Amino acid sequence: MPIRDDGVEVSDEGPAGDFLAGRMLIAMPGIDDPRFERAVILMCAHTSEQAMGITVNMPLEQLTLPDLFHRLGIETTIRLPDHPVLSGGPVERERGFVLHTDDYTAPDSTLHVSEGLALTATREILEAMADTQRRPRCSVLALGCASWSSGQLEREIRDNVWLACDPDEGLIFDDEHDTKWERALAKIGVRVEQLSLQAGRA
Repeated sequence: MPIRDDGVEVSDEGPAGDFLAGRMLIAMPGIDDPRFERAVILMCAHTSEQAMGITVNMPLEQLTLPDLFHRLGIETTIRLPDHPVLSGGPVERERGFVLHTDDYTAPDSTLHVSEGLALTATREILEAMADTQRRPRCSVLALGCASWSSGQLEREIRDNVWLACDPDEGLIFDDEHDTKWERALAKIGVRVEQLSLQAGRA
């Protein structure tokens, strides 16, 4: 299977299994969909049938973690950090998805993403985040996700819509959202000025 310079495996014969699960997608300049302009997406699942990820660098305006917990009626035993809730993507925008370190696991609902990293989308992770005894070491809450149908993401990669890099905790969990796109590019040795303004069409 061919491997591009950025390390993405690309199959010309169809979907290539789960090879992007646990990696990060970086939107190329000129992406046709404005919802993904300068997006950095942690891929949580990638199979021959579909792909799914959470955008980690697009905070929602005027919605913080304490605000959302208050709206949901979740009691807290700690002072929640004033972190913004993220826009995880255009699909299921009313549903919450929590990316977190795997020191917390809900047996029936946590998806293992990669070593040390997991995704949970049920109320029990929110209740754990509000409890000093059960909360994961690092976590971020997003509303919505990004998803692709069978073969769609592979086509977009072949059309140079996305680059890919390995994740790190800073890119996923810190609040420096304005710099995450450039930092993700830097992980694969790419400077913004090197990129063509014309990306392929999805």
